[in-house]
Amino acid sequence: MTNHTGTTEEAFETVKKCVNLFGAVSGIVLATTAVVAALGHDVTAFMWIRGGVLLAMAPLILRLVAAAAQGSRSSFERVRILTTVLPVAIIVVDLIPGLCPGWYAAMQAIGALGLLGAAVITRRAPLSGAFTKSA
Repeated sequence: MTNHTGTTEEAFETVKKCVNLFGAVSGIVLATTAVVAALGHDVTAFMWIRGGVLLAMAPLILRLVAAAAQGSRSSFERVRILTTVLPVAIIVVDLIPGLCPGWYAAMQAIGALGLLGAAVITRRAPLSGAFTKSA
């Protein structure tokens, strides 16, 4: 029976949407980097590599979410860790002065919000109790 917090399946669908948002924004960041470079503006190797790595993370996290939705506790724990650590890492790195332009940092932070949403959902009902350890 579904209560006001929703079902486990609905929660996993929302986590997928959050990760898809992160992936979409990551793709936009990489495409914007390409346009900026094509227009002759400075683009660093850091921007290319980070943009590519973060874009590549989205399908990997989605695969983990799918496995978690099928009952994989280890995949669920990995999703919880990644969706918690990645947004913090993204924002902390963006705060390093001179590492990347403000527009790039802002776009990356917007993508990190998707992961932050997924992190919150994995810690709330119904997912918080779905993988509780049994004695």
